[in-house]
Amino acid sequence: MPEPHPQRPQAAPGQRSLQPVVFIGSAALTLAFVLFGALAPDAAGATFGAVQGWITADLGWFYLLTVAVFLLFVIYLAISRHGLVRLGPNHSEPDFSYASWFAMLFSAGMGIGLVFFGVAEPVTHFMAPPEGEPATIAAARAAMRLSYFHWGLHAWAIYAVVGLALAYFSFRHGLPLTVRSALYPLVGDRIHGPIGHAVDIFAVIGTMFGVATSLGLGALQVNAGLSHVLGVPVGFGVQVLLIAGITALATLSVASGLDKGIKLLSNGNLIMAAALMLFVFVVGPTTFLLRTFVQNLGGYIDQFALRTFHMYAYDPNSWLGDWTLFYWGWWIAWSPFVGMFIARISRGRTIREFVLGVLLVPTGFTFAWMTVFGDSALWLHLNGVTTAVSTAVQNDVTLALFVFLEQFPLATLSSWLAMVLIVTFFITSADSAALVVSTITAGGRTDVPLWQRIFWAVSSGVIAAVLLASGEGLRALQTAAIASALPFAVVMLLICYGLLRGLQREGLRQDALAQNLPPRQGRSWQRQLQGILSHPSQAEVARFLDEVAAPALRAVAEELRGRGLSAELEAREGRLRLVSMPGAPEEFHYGLRLRRYAMPSFSYFESGPDVAPREHYWRAEVFLEDGSQDYDVMGLTREELIQDVLAQYDRHFQFLHALRSV
Repeated sequence: MPEPHPQRPQAAPGQRSLQPVVFIGSAALTLAFVLFGALAPDAAGATFGAVQGWITADLGWFYLLTVAVFLLFVIYLAISRHGLVRLGPNHSEPDFSYASWFAMLFSAGMGIGLVFFGVAEPVTHFMAPPEGEPATIAAARAAMRLSYFHWGLHAWAIYAVVGLALAYFSFRHGLPLTVRSALYPLVGDRIHGPIGHAVDIFAVIGTMFGVATSLGLGALQVNAGLSHVLGVPVGFGVQVLLIAGITALATLSVASGLDKGIKLLSNGNLIMAAALMLFVFVVGPTTFLLRTFVQNLGGYIDQFALRTFHMYAYDPNSWLGDWTLFYWGWWIAWSPFVGMFIARISRGRTIREFVLGVLLVPTGFTFAWMTVFGDSALWLHLNGVTTAVSTAVQNDVTLALFVFLEQFPLATLSSWLAMVLIVTFFITSADSAALVVSTITAGGRTDVPLWQRIFWAVSSGVIAAVLLASGEGLRALQTAAIASALPFAVVMLLICYGLLRGLQREGLRQDALAQNLPPRQGRSWQRQLQGILSHPSQAEVARFLDEVAAPALRAVAEELRGRGLSAELEAREGRLRLVSMPGAPEEFHYGLRLRRYAMPSFSYFESGPDVAPREHYWRAEVFLEDGSQDYDVMGLTREELIQDVLAQYDRHFQFLHALRSV
């Protein structure tokens, strides 16, 4: 079974600014869909309905079972020995503090969907539950359980699968930051051929339709808000103008780059969303919301397993396809987009940290949002304050949020804030997706040409307009999300298997490296004690690398070449690296690196009148292919260092032997 190697020449395709097969294939499929919807909207609408009916009737079980597998899989990784594996070399540290990382995970959990469904979904389940009597206390409890279920751990388990695979294979094994890399343990270097191209095309198509679904929902809701506040007519023409205008703003954001455009808008989104939620929490039924939040969590936990596998097999209805399957398809279609985002911010985290953070942090914020907006809307109805929100949801779900805000003080201001929030989510969804899709179609490069990012930003808006042009509105958006997710759901199952195989090999490597550690011969206990107590300076360690380590590694390289094996010694300031058999399964790396550490408080015995105080000391650490091995060879003789190299070389072959026997 092949093992990923960051330096392999086969990774070269990822260095091009464009993967022609992926880009042309994705663009062609997108264009074909756009032409079909634009030239034959009636036929497109009929097709959407037929596809959704077929998936709901015949493949609903597959979606529910697949998402359950994703959730169980990431939980297993978190609690198993694999949870200690770091997403990067062993010595890597997280790029962001916990506070910054949590904040970015919060922003990843927010979007047009929450704004659209925060009021609409709980009230819809309350007025038209899949089971039981409508508009009752029992219906209210069930409505919040269902809303929590759709927006809870299952959604983030889907994102975690893709994000974890991307982070692991890219940051730890040096493969391109594309979906195809997750299949390396299964197909090896063939990820750079037709198999990899097909996987990335599925990821692009799924992302485009998932984002188009969000953009379509945003256009519907902004149109409804403008109609409610300013009397602007509701219709396809207005919605197309909104999509065109906001897509143009998204294109400008893409052109301005990640730091200037997307980062500023994302921060603004989080601030506005938090402000709107806090406003409703304060002016709404605050105590009731605190109580229901606790009870909703209990209900969610209580019915977790039942809802995960509930198919309504004995009492079939359209509710499952309209809601649960729509969400599962939507989340799967969004997974390359959100997965790549959370992968890029999680370098240096352990798998356990990654899974717990990705599952719990955004879910907690989402539950708070659903409680504040959903339970406040239910409170208005149950306490006889007004039925206006319930009536609006039944008549036109896009108006739900604005009618809801109308029941509280400062309604006009909060409605405008909600519309601005939807527009900025619209923009960040389009421009962020354009960057992700551009990265995939460029083989993992992030510095893609501007025209590619603009192309995909515009394409997402065009797809959203075509979906709305079919005349089916929300149903067309639901069908697009469900159908586009089908092939990628199969890819995600392969990703799970590939990631598991990769981590199993990781375990074999660690077990092999931990075996048969021979004691160092010829070192007196006085020399060992001196090594423990000394804290050398940078100049001392650098001199050791030049005068002892370099000749030792050079001697090993010459001996390997004399035995017919390729071997080279690479040297640069503060670093040495011996590489044997590059590009082959037997490839071996042994490196030494000069690393700085803070002087420990117990180094008082080095102080004295003739010793200048220092804040740091230095070590000559051993680095293998997976990073630092956390031990120092400073002070070894030439022969002792050669023995250490040979010991690591022996362990490397033990790992290869164990790998071949699997």
